[in-house]
Amino acid sequence: MPKLTYKSVSQISGPLLFVENVPNAAYNEMVDIELENGEVRQGQVLDTRKGLAIVQIFGATTGIGTEGTKVRFRGEVARLPISEDMLGRVFNGIGEPIDGGPEIIAKEKMEITSNAINPYSREEPSEFIETGISAIDGMNTLVRGQKLPIFSGSGLPHNQLAAQIARQAKVLDSSENFAVVFGAMGITSEEANYFTNQFRETGALSRSVMFLNLSSDPSMERIILPRIALTTAEYLAFQKGMHILVILTDMTNYCEALREISAAREEVPGRRGYPGYMYTDLSTIYERAGKLKGNNGSITQIPILTMPGDDITHPVPDLTGYITEGQVVISRDLNRKDLYPGIDVLLSLSRLMNQGIGKGRTREDHRGLADQLYAAYASGKDLRSLTAIVGEEALSQNDRKYLHFADTFENRYLKQGFFEDRSIEDTLNLGWELLADLPVQDMKRVKPDHIQKYGRWKKE
Repeated sequence: MPKLTYKSVSQISGPLLFVENVPNAAYNEMVDIELENGEVRQGQVLDTRKGLAIVQIFGATTGIGTEGTKVRFRGEVARLPISEDMLGRVFNGIGEPIDGGPEIIAKEKMEITSNAINPYSREEPSEFIETGISAIDGMNTLVRGQKLPIFSGSGLPHNQLAAQIARQAKVLDSSENFAVVFGAMGITSEEANYFTNQFRETGALSRSVMFLNLSSDPSMERIILPRIALTTAEYLAFQKGMHILVILTDMTNYCEALREISAAREEVPGRRGYPGYMYTDLSTIYERAGKLKGNNGSITQIPILTMPGDDITHPVPDLTGYITEGQVVISRDLNRKDLYPGIDVLLSLSRLMNQGIGKGRTREDHRGLADQLYAAYASGKDLRSLTAIVGEEALSQNDRKYLHFADTFENRYLKQGFFEDRSIEDTLNLGWELLADLPVQDMKRVKPDHIQKYGRWKKE
């Protein structure tokens, strides 16, 4: 298709360029924007109606005027040159290398606006992914092909948790190819240096592909970055048979960029100013995770988002929770107690946990043990609130055991070092060790034969 050039730019609004008298612009079509001084910038058709093409610019709009600017329509959608050579490399938000290495020489280019996986083609997730973090592996297990977001807040250690998961995540069958695709949107230079150094120093970079968009970079890159990251993941998973863990941070920054573009298009705002189609837009990202029938590869997603004002009912965590299969919540209260990673297991949930645990996957006592730990910790936290009113002296001896259990559970099970990689065996054994402080007759959620086999109670 020939490239058509237009000089009919009528308006510039934020990151958007309005080009008139364009009869056949295609949705998502790529364009080149040539300035009066000869500089060329890239963009993409966001919308087209009645001869008006709305182009989103990948970069700043400074220096662009309505006069003398040429817009060249390429007649093709955005594509990413893709290859296994991307492993071990660092790219910016539009897929350009920023690690000083050479350009990617690829045999093929893939469209970055891929469709969500067809439900009919999906295979049910069933295999356990070990993160080495007890609060996740033991209580909110991650399953291969799952979408399990991390809900955090400003100033909480979600960046450290993301780096630790990227370093430690593994499938139990070490013979299978496993890799991480890491995408960061709207992060500071300090955070970018932190992630890059962590990945390099720990050796995780050799099996990772990193995409970084800084807060000083154009907001439009935040819209395109997760799609580029997922296109890379789809290539490695479904064409090369690898098992890919995709970590995307921070989805709140992505949604803010979406709101900025919506405002520039003068759309009718939805809840809290976010566009009414944000649910659909987020689903086009999250639903690209999963397993395909007849294909060895898989994509597992961990999106990370910061809840504005720690409000879990905010549109970003609210809509994310509807689309994904659970959530891992980082607690500010636990963080104040210096309990890293500070995951609140009572607010967290993995809806696919039962499909990835049990005999042959983790261990046959896993489900019952997790339920018993939940119940005991919840009882201990309730008694903690009661103690603030009546005092510990008013509690029975049995209640004091549960009160003590809540403290021990937080300090030994939930608290974990940044470089502490616990195996699933260690996590489960630690759970039994902690339960041994409670009366054995209260163990109603674990099977008697599991108590006999794994219990740590002293024989009387």
